[in-house]
Amino acid sequence: MARKKITVVGAGNVGATTAQRLAEKEIGDVVLVDIVQDMPQGKALDLLESGPVYGYDTRITGANGYEETRDSDIVVVTSGVARKPGMSRDDLLKINAGIVKGVVENVVKTSPNSILIIVSNPLDAMTYIAHKVSRFPKHRVIGMAGVLDAARFSAFIAMELNVSVENIHAFVLGGHGDTMVPSTRYTTVAGVSVEELIPKGRLDAIVKRTRDGGAEIVNLLKTGSAFYAPSAAVVDMVEAIVKDKKKILPCAALCEGEYGINGLFVGVPVKLGTKGIEQIFEIKLNAEESAALKRSADAVKALCEQVDKLL
Repeated sequence: MARKKITVVGAGNVGATTAQRLAEKEIGDVVLVDIVQDMPQGKALDLLESGPVYGYDTRITGANGYEETRDSDIVVVTSGVARKPGMSRDDLLKINAGIVKGVVENVVKTSPNSILIIVSNPLDAMTYIAHKVSRFPKHRVIGMAGVLDAARFSAFIAMELNVSVENIHAFVLGGHGDTMVPSTRYTTVAGVSVEELIPKGRLDAIVKRTRDGGAEIVNLLKTGSAFYAPSAAVVDMVEAIVKDKKKILPCAALCEGEYGINGLFVGVPVKLGTKGIEQIFEIKLNAEESAALKRSADAVKALCEQVDKLL
């Protein structure tokens, strides 16, 4: 069986770490693209030379253009400017809108049948741009956010309860950022609602820390943003698609009436398989959760309206 071809655009921390993890798991052959001359070639060679030690035969290619990416099955877009301390994801909007638009235009020419996974911030708006520019069907344009947010939520709950992260199934809805909606009602520890295990005050603090998870790392690093957890989240999604796992993961998907949201990319639980998004799961929300999700969708809508003016 021919190996899948996975392109990662942007060879910075998120992109290079994604390439590393894809290579180590032998999910497919990897093309690492960046505009910086020779840098992706250097990182690709370094990763290739790790193969004999780690025992993987993944082919890894570095490139400054898109010819090498031709006929990719999946294209992960991480390119853009990273956040600096004091910067919101929204501050990145103008700069990254132009970058993502250019990347997607190139991808459409070289890999018209690919599935796009967008990682650039502000995530929901960048995924909206990718869909608009590519004109790909909605099941082939996916935003990576919910998997990362749920991982952060799970990590904090595991720390609080001193249990294995494998026991935790976290549930997060909404936009990627300050308005995300971590659902404590649907988040479980070995099948038991987390609301029964952690007092409300502590749980509220964990929810807040999850929302601020990206900013917390930006403030600690001072010269960049998170990349280990974001790259792990991307690989989880890519693996679900390549292996046709039908895995239910929270991703930014184009809602057309689901949860009362129309024409926006917002984090919802989806089934990921070989076609990309194969189904959006609608879960019953209570009044408080519905209101929080609406607020989140409204924040995404405001960003998309700005995007429409930029394009």
